[in-house]
Amino acid sequence: VQLQASGGGLVQPGGSLRLSCTTSGFIFSLNLMGWYRQAPGEQRELVAESSSDGAVNYADSVKGRFTISRDNFKSTLYLQMNSLKPEDTAVYYCHLNLRQGYWGQGTQVTVSS
Repeated sequence: VQLQASGGGLVQPGGSLRLSCTTSGFIFSLNLMGWYRQAPGEQRELVAESSSDGAVNYADSVKGRFTISRDNFKSTLYLQMNSLKPEDTAVYYCHLNLRQGYWGQGTQVTVSS
C-alpha cells in the first residue's frame, strides 16, 4: 500500500489550494479515504472523509470551504481548499481506513500574508 500526497504550499489568506493523494496497492474504490491535518503542537485531526458509497463528511471548521472528492479510475483522492485561513496551516495527510490504517507522507500547507 502506498499513499503519496502532494499539492501543498504557501498561499495568502483567502486563497485556494488543491491537494492530491495518489494511491496504489489496494482497491481504492472500495475503501474509506480521508484527509487529516496536524498543526504544530496540536493533535492530528480529521478534515474530511469520503466513503466508497459516495458519502462525505467534513470537520465543522472546513464546511463550506473545503471539498473532498475521489477519482476511482485514477485511484486518487483530492481536497479542494478555498477561502483558506491562517488557522488552516498544518501538514495535511491522506489516510486509508483499511486494516491498521495507512498514512501518506504529508504535505505542508501554510496560509500567511
